[in-house]
Formats: sequence, C-alpha cells, structure tokens
Amino acid sequence: MKRPTIHDVAAAAGVSRGTVSRLLNGDKYVSPAARVAIERAISETGYVVNRAARSLVTQRTGSVVMVLSEPHEKLFEDPNYSTLIRVAIRMLAERDLSLVMMLAGDEGDRERVVRYVRGGHADGVLLVSTHAGDPLLDALRTGPPAVSCGPVIGRETVIPYAAADDRLGARQMTEYFVGLGRRRIAMITGPMDTPGGIQRLEGFADVLGRKATKRLIAHGDWTQASGERAMTELLERAPDLDAVFVASDLMAAGALAALRAAGRRVPDDVAVGGFDDSSVAVSTHPPLTTIRQPLAEMAQETLRLLLALIDGAGHVDPVILPTELVIRESA
Repeated sequence: MKRPTIHDVAAAAGVSRGTVSRLLNGDKYVSPAARVAIERAISETGYVVNRAARSLVTQRTGSVVMVLSEPHEKLFEDPNYSTLIRVAIRMLAERDLSLVMMLAGDEGDRERVVRYVRGGHADGVLLVSTHAGDPLLDALRTGPPAVSCGPVIGRETVIPYAAADDRLGARQMTEYFVGLGRRRIAMITGPMDTPGGIQRLEGFADVLGRKATKRLIAHGDWTQASGERAMTELLERAPDLDAVFVASDLMAAGALAALRAAGRRVPDDVAVGGFDDSSVAVSTHPPLTTIRQPLAEMAQETLRLLLALIDGAGHVDPVILPTELVIRESA
C-alpha cells in the first residue's frame, strides 16, 4: 500500500501543499479553518511526518537530550529522577518532541554526550545533577540551548535553571528541630561539589551558627548506602546527638537503618528529618518528616525555559521555588 504524502493531505484538506508544509513546520500564520482541515486530513489519510526530511528544512531534530551526570545505578535508585523524566516526556510530547536520555557518570560517557550533541542530534540539552568543575559543561558551551534542573556552580558561562530554595528548606528543618528542644543536631550532607550539597549545609549553619561543628557533620553522595555510613560515623563521633537532618530522603532511609542497628529509637532518642518528600519518605519506618521540594513544578519550569530558548528567546531568568516542611513520625 502506498504511503500517504503531503500532496495527499493537501488534496484531502482542499489547501495548497505550501499551507500544509507551513503548519507542519510550526508556522503560526495558518488560519484556524485551514488548520482544522489539515489536521482532519492527516487523520483521515494516516499521513506520518518524515522527520528526517523536515529537519533538513527546519534545522530541527525534534528531540531534546536529558543528561544525568551520575553513575548509572543512581538513575534507578533515586525516585526523583523518574519524576523529572515523566514530566519531561509529557511536556515534550505536547510539542511533538522526543526525549533522549544520556548518562554522563564518567569520562567515556561524557565524551559520548559531547559527540552526540555537537553532532547536531538535539535541539536542546536538559542538565540534571551537575557537579562543580564538570568538563561536560564547557564542552557543551557551543552546542544547542542548555538549561539545568538546579543551579550550575563554578562556571563563568551562565546556564539558566529552575530550582527549589535548598537553603530555605534546610533552615526550615533545622529550625523545627530547635523548636522541638533538640540540642545536639547533626547533619548528613549531599556531595559538596553540587548545589544541593552546598546550599543545604549553608541553611543548616544559618540556624545553628557555631553549633554546626565538623564533629556533627558527615557527608554522603545521595545514595542510601552513603546515608547509612555517614550516620554510623556520626554516632561514633557524637553518641549524644539527638537529631539529624539528612539532605535527601534516600540517604535518610540509610540513616534510619544505622540508627536501628545501633539500638536508637526514632524519634524518642534521635529525631530524623529528610529532604525531597519523595516516595521514599512514606515508605520508611517510621515515615519521614521531610522538606518538600516541588519537583514536578521544578521540572515543568526547567522545560519551559528550555523550550523558550529553542523557540528563539535570547534570555530567560532563573526560577527559584519555595520549599515546605512536612511533619510525619520521624521527628
């Protein structure tokens, strides 16, 4: 059976081939009546856009690449990434764009990402979980528009971003512990070469000042195993601690495991607070008191910025969204 062509669509719609072409290429100046007729004709004929041919005309690939700068296993362990991917797929589908997922956890991965993007295979780049000094950032300087879910640190070239107010969220949790009368408050941070790692520690220190000593601070890498290791380390250093703010729910789940192993009751002996309000927060025992960051809204705003740049906007302003304390049974 012969595959329907743009000529068939034009004939069925009663318009010129050029009008059909303008609509398919995103031209806004097509009358509503012609648009309805063309869309009906596409449905009736079963016409499918030839992306390769269209890209030669529009210089668009019809895809956006999401780059996660973490080891492969973190993609499947952290529920936050599934939220970002789900929102991105939905929003891009509304624009007839596809999402390409690429991991850049090591040098080989980064080289593949750079070759792909510089090869003209993507209309835009969505960066997730960037680290300070990541060579990928400079390598993408001359590529298509790029935005970040979360600020990018340690780089002269400004990359637009949408993010939660990490420092505010950390202050909210630490102030809550102080209000409960907890006196020896510890913290497990994220990686200190990431914005979340740095800013959540800053918010913790904003509230405690000199009480935020190195003895009461341990570092994780966003994984559950690192949270368990850091909690064990803190108990050895400061066995009298009575609260711990953990910079992600996943690490907090690890901290709860370490506290159980040490015979500490939560929240009676040690109050525990997380950050994210991900699905992990309601699956732990006890359920986590945590900081809710509006992850779906962050993803939506990040995609909105990227789509604006793809459409030709010369500048977009960063978006910072507020956080919220969610009280459950762990504190």
